[in-house]
Amino acid sequence: MTNKPKIIVLDDDPTGSQTVHGCLLLMQWDVDTLRLGLQDDSPIFFILTNTRALTPEKAASVTKEVCHNLKLALEAEKIEDFLVVSRSDSTLRGHYPVETDVIAEELGPFDAHFLIPAFFEGGRVTRDSVHYLTIDGVPVAVHETEFARDSVFSYNHSYLPKYVEEKTEGRIAADTVERFLLDDIRGGSLERLIKLRGNQCGVVDGETQADLNQFAKDVLTAASQGKRFLFRSAASILTALAALPPQPVSPENMAEYVMTGKPGAIIVGSHVEKTTQQLAALLQAEGIVGVEVDVARLLNKGNQSATLLTDILKNVHEAHEAGNTPVVYTSREELTFEDVSTRLQFGAKVSDLLMDVVRGLPSDIGFLISKGGITSNDVLSNGLALRAARLLGQILAGVSMVRTPENHPQFPNLPVVLFPGNVGDRDAVFTVYERLSKNLK
Repeated sequence: MTNKPKIIVLDDDPTGSQTVHGCLLLMQWDVDTLRLGLQDDSPIFFILTNTRALTPEKAASVTKEVCHNLKLALEAEKIEDFLVVSRSDSTLRGHYPVETDVIAEELGPFDAHFLIPAFFEGGRVTRDSVHYLTIDGVPVAVHETEFARDSVFSYNHSYLPKYVEEKTEGRIAADTVERFLLDDIRGGSLERLIKLRGNQCGVVDGETQADLNQFAKDVLTAASQGKRFLFRSAASILTALAALPPQPVSPENMAEYVMTGKPGAIIVGSHVEKTTQQLAALLQAEGIVGVEVDVARLLNKGNQSATLLTDILKNVHEAHEAGNTPVVYTSREELTFEDVSTRLQFGAKVSDLLMDVVRGLPSDIGFLISKGGITSNDVLSNGLALRAARLLGQILAGVSMVRTPENHPQFPNLPVVLFPGNVGDRDAVFTVYERLSKNLK
């Protein structure tokens, strides 16, 4: 058996590691940090680029910088055998084809790039090249969901060849896209994979993890015969490519990682409907104190963020001293902006305030739960100023937990939960809070 290729994931928010464990998440991408990922024993590592929070131009320039440094790191480590995954949202929001184009330019040529948005833990499946999201037990084509109306990443098609045509503005026509349907995958795709050339676009079905396991096996065989592939995917194909054993501590027992015997803190930035429902359920729980951040105050002139921060931290410290877990959440009403760039700028302002809150948290909190993909990325790279973190595993399907290093100046060995905005049932955040609080007196 040949050595498996190293799987290098450029993740546009830090929740793509939601189906694997034991690997490194890198918050920086200088050559030395990338070499840490390449040297690590795990077959997979993640570079958290956070590009979903950026404009297309900035996303392209970050991706280019990562790829440039990656090339140098691969040369330094003498690694020729690797797979690149551009991991993005399982509801099709993100900078496609911007990111895959840049990766192909910098690290190519590739024989094909595959869109594989299936994410089974989140109820996202692809059938007959149509991508579905399960809502209340019913599969709904994603173009009919709130995600397709996203103010930054809207789209009109769930049929993936049409989605590709729409996003590439006709450069890749729908009828030129290679479709890997369930029957093809289950029957084996190796012969077809071997024939792909010239960065051919392919879209891949998946109804169960077994489907993607089979596809990954064929991909790895083709790669061992010299084929070079690029992936634009959600998390489930990563499980298949990395083929890891079960995680060491079960989700129910992850309170073992809570060191201080003190309550935690929860930061909620995501605005999607699911998060709002989960927040409402959480705020009713015993031991929880809600601290609302009135983000509209940031629209006012003057030094509003400083006074807002003082008010928030006062409430947070009072809750903590009383033995409760504060939940700092952004106000839920949706503000409107004249254009996308103004909206992204305001989002950055809100995030900066939340990261000041993270830095001002009591240093003896037992755990930190971060709700929302972009919020979670900012917590790791900005609020906690981490260079890298080790992924412990999932505390709930699709919800990862990492731990800060033991030499962290403010929060050593702190378990941090990275909770995507659009994952879990109504009680999911409460369940995670309960699991981490179960050993508290």
